[in-house]
Amino acid sequence: MDLGIAGRTALVTAASSGLGRAIAVALAAEGVNVAVTGRDRERLAKVVEDCDAHGTSAMSVEWDLADHGRAEEVAAHVADTLGSVDILVNNTGGPPPSPALGRDPELWEQMYGAMVLPVIRLTDAVVGRMRERGWGRIITSTSSGPIAPIPTLGVSNTLRASLHSWSKTVSGEVAADGVTVNVIVPGRIATARTDALDRARAEREGRTAAEVERDAAATIPVGRYGRVEEYGAVAAFLASEQAGYVTGSIIRVDGGAIPTV
Repeated sequence: MDLGIAGRTALVTAASSGLGRAIAVALAAEGVNVAVTGRDRERLAKVVEDCDAHGTSAMSVEWDLADHGRAEEVAAHVADTLGSVDILVNNTGGPPPSPALGRDPELWEQMYGAMVLPVIRLTDAVVGRMRERGWGRIITSTSSGPIAPIPTLGVSNTLRASLHSWSKTVSGEVAADGVTVNVIVPGRIATARTDALDRARAEREGRTAAEVERDAAATIPVGRYGRVEEYGAVAAFLASEQAGYVTGSIIRVDGGAIPTV
């Protein structure tokens, strides 16, 4: 299927590895020019190389999302280099495992500044031009925690839930201008983050990481962890012309694992 987005410009944050990288490469494979951000220069260079291999233009910007005051600067730099952003993929890292109670207020403020404010500020920086042109895609990658809270990820559950409400609100504000706004939610996708969470659980429970992964996979109806390429493909579809009537939605890529309707 031709997704109809060749020649568009995308900005994907936290894309030096994992889900962000998979989304960037999936968009490049559809002919999209892609800008990626991250903190690791060498890994970003490899992502740019992988995107360029599809015959499109790619660039990287070193950016720690906690420095959310740079959002407008980053958006302007991408626009000057590749053109105004048509597709924005808001992807952020997550805090270490923790309960929700008893956390230092500074941790809440720090994580809000790294996980929520950069998403809001970057969207504000690019959505105006999208509305003027009558076309745009805003996709925010979060977690299954806001849908079915994960007991060991209290801070993440809380802050990512705010992005779900924010995304739904924004979708109603820009729908008439041809801009769609959606959330994409991963289940257990095989990434370094998933590996780290499995190892942390194994340590807490006195088991091996392999045992934790085996038991977790058994709770997923499809019987395995997802592949990052599968996640990237869904994001690419949400960015497509064909998905122009999909907005204000939360799309699960979870193998059927999230135990709620």
